[in-house]
Amino acid sequence: MWALVMFDLPTKTKTQRREATQYRNQLLDLGFSQVQLSVYSKLLVNASGIRAMLPVLRNVPPNGEVRILRLTDQQWASTWRYYGDREIPNHQQPEQLLLIIGD
Repeated sequence: MWALVMFDLPTKTKTQRREATQYRNQLLDLGFSQVQLSVYSKLLVNASGIRAMLPVLRNVPPNGEVRILRLTDQQWASTWRYYGDREIPNHQQPEQLLLIIGD
């Protein structure tokens, strides 16, 4: 499952720019990757992963708007990407992650 965070934050004043930068940095600290200027994504193990991050994600600067989507791996892998008029191969659907912790 993927989490996609899209936002539109005001940046007209120095304070607003600082708050917008802090929000972006919070996303990076949570392990999100920048997809576009105001769009960030993160691969999650399951749906409960995004719920744990909601207290941080919904700490939106005044007059800012944030939209959070959950996408399946198949939905993410089936999107189309273009750079100019050239299609770019999309990310492959990730394989199942197996984590073994031992002595």
